[in-house]
Amino acid sequence: MYDVRRLQTFVSVVELGSVTAAADELLYTPSAVSQQLKKLEAEVGLQLLWRTQHGLEPTEAGLILAEHTRRILRQLKAAQSDISDLTAGRIGKLSIGAFPTVAASFLPLAIDEFKRRYPSVNLQIRSARLDKLVQLLEEGTVQMSLLWDYPWEPFSEDGISTTEIYSESFAVLVSKDHPLASFTSVSFEQLKHESWVTRGDDHPVVEVIERSGAQAGFRPNIAMYANDYQETQAMVSVGIGIAIAPRSALSVQHPNVQILDIGENAPQRRILLGQREERSLSPLELAFKTVLVELGSQFTST
Repeated sequence: MYDVRRLQTFVSVVELGSVTAAADELLYTPSAVSQQLKKLEAEVGLQLLWRTQHGLEPTEAGLILAEHTRRILRQLKAAQSDISDLTAGRIGKLSIGAFPTVAASFLPLAIDEFKRRYPSVNLQIRSARLDKLVQLLEEGTVQMSLLWDYPWEPFSEDGISTTEIYSESFAVLVSKDHPLASFTSVSFEQLKHESWVTRGDDHPVVEVIERSGAQAGFRPNIAMYANDYQETQAMVSVGIGIAIAPRSALSVQHPNVQILDIGENAPQRRILLGQREERSLSPLELAFKTVLVELGSQFTST
């Protein structure tokens, strides 16, 4: 294995044709350059330079070594540049966790802006429910993740710190044929006798409906548990019931569904960015977080 600095010294002598010129370029003494050349020739076991009337010129072995050395030096320079870019957050790989509603609304805007600033970064997105996202963070499968919580149950998980990105309100969904479809807003008290379509599998929106109904003095009648918000909208559109959904879940609106504001008493949820507490943010993670915070401050899902 040859010493890189020794090889660099050798190439400088080859390209400049003299020990003195190479010493001036490298800020060495001529004696130090000569010593490096002798050591390199001893390592190679062949003469690398000979003196001519035009100065020092490479032997056949010297030509071969010089060509390989130039390639090595170019690769080292490229590696240094890549490492600098990685340190500055311009290239690399970033794994992000997200949940479906934010992945269908806010996250694409953030990705678009981030890739405009850092086009060489490879983003990997994992979409899952909250408990799985927390697991992915704890395991280190994702470096950061978008999460959510509600005012009555703030997110709290040992070892995970959060930053609020934005908050959003819930809206009521009715069919275009519903008596309330001509209104732009509605109160929960007006929905006492309605049937509801909501998410199944203990989805947190069920608690949102129940809490909102309780505050308005009634227990909601659930007519159907749907698999996702698209199915929810489809069932609302044909009159199976009404529904409630966060604004980000309505980025694609069913043509036969009317969206109604709930006003000041609308349930809210926070969209958070979660990271493991023991990790310091890399420049790349910090750059992505900056984009999220910037866009979150102006984002509205209405």
